[in-house]
Amino acid sequence: MKKVTVIGAGSWGTALAVLLAGNGNQVTLWGRKEDGIEETARTRVNARFLPGVSIPYEIEVTADLDFAMSQTEMLVLSVPSQALRSVLRRIEHRVGNDVVIVNTAKGLEIGTHLRMSEVVRDTWGPDIHKRFAVLSGPSHAEEVGRRIPTAVVAASSYLSVARQVQDVFMSRCFRVYTSDDVIGVEMGGSLKNIIALATGISEGLGFGDNTKAALLTRGLVEIIRMGVKVGARAQTFSGLSGLGDLVVTCNSRHSRNGRAGFLIGQGHNREQVIEMIGMAVEGISTTKAAFEMSSELGLEMPITNIVYQVLFEDQPPGPAVWKLMERDKKDETLS
Repeated sequence: MKKVTVIGAGSWGTALAVLLAGNGNQVTLWGRKEDGIEETARTRVNARFLPGVSIPYEIEVTADLDFAMSQTEMLVLSVPSQALRSVLRRIEHRVGNDVVIVNTAKGLEIGTHLRMSEVVRDTWGPDIHKRFAVLSGPSHAEEVGRRIPTAVVAASSYLSVARQVQDVFMSRCFRVYTSDDVIGVEMGGSLKNIIALATGISEGLGFGDNTKAALLTRGLVEIIRMGVKVGARAQTFSGLSGLGDLVVTCNSRHSRNGRAGFLIGQGHNREQVIEMIGMAVEGISTTKAAFEMSSELGLEMPITNIVYQVLFEDQPPGPAVWKLMERDKKDETLS
């Protein structure tokens, strides 16, 4: 049993807190007052972010950061990717030197284009990677909170750290694999959200399964292409944080990115969609960062480019699909 603190009481942070408590750990869930954490503590249900899932009374639910961080042995970061750096600065002096850090956010930081592990290292120093892991994979909070069988991957540069995370998180309904390819696991978890936006747009436009299959398949090519370019292993993208996460995010009714894409396909703009979803849509910021990265790296990323044009350059989504279809002839290749 470990003392585990979950920072971020959104849907995923809440689901993980419930999971970790069920595994016998001493769990504290920290959230912001403005997000209704006090109401969550009182009712034992996170009505805004994870309705219908009861929060056991063994879990300490609090807005007091000093209390949440006291004597913690494992810190789970479950905040939106664009908020991670500010949260790290807020808690850095409260984190002990032996605390294992587990990040669950999926995205690339706008401006710096850094992966979340790089944001942590940039904020807390290079030695942090010795006790840092990322948890990723096809895992909707709505299902994990209800103990629906799920498999994910814990990745760390040090497999001993990944195995510690595996030991703490793994349960009968939550299977955890390990990996030392942090780059691959992070890139797969981040870039799949762009493709989910694309498939959502396709559905919103009334296109069918053929179109979705094409976007999924060619989207995976783009994910592999960029991932390998920045140092990932290609085979990682055949696993849970690559193909697995891509499939679930592009096909699930729980997918925020899929829903956002659908609304865009129906004619809503980016700002309207963000307001309508009411939670972080990681794919929007990741699209901007990945588009800029692909330009800097000289990579061909046609789906990413089109989604960027629709989101940030007011390209109508319907004509955007035909622009993809009418590109020059190509051989099919993963290279």
